[in-house]
Amino acid sequence: MTTPSEPAAKPNGQGIMRIYRAFFCSMQGFRDAFKYEAAFRQELLLVIIMLPFSFVLATSLENWLAMVFSLIFLLFAELINSALEALADKVCTEHDPLIGRCKDIGSALVFVAFIWLLVLWGTNLYLFLMS
Repeated sequence: MTTPSEPAAKPNGQGIMRIYRAFFCSMQGFRDAFKYEAAFRQELLLVIIMLPFSFVLATSLENWLAMVFSLIFLLFAELINSALEALADKVCTEHDPLIGRCKDIGSALVFVAFIWLLVLWGTNLYLFLMS
């Protein structure tokens, strides 16, 4: 197999235009996740509901940042999981153990993010109620 002497041109261009176009690709990714992924919509609703409570439960700026980060990390994990599942479904339509493992690992990522959120928020809720 031969390699080309010059890399293929990137479809989104170069420089500031690449950043500009990449922004719109990212927004399309958010729209697609919201439109096609029920879990993303549910977790986004959870984030919207929980975010105001972070101002009440947090004991310091660092604590508040950790709480907000846990919410963002949950959405991050779901976006990765959704991308893996969409790609896996495109690549292989029949049951494949390796594809199943890929999907399960993506699901485990979301589970870890959710457990981290529960531990962090549960601890803060406990401290708030005990004070």
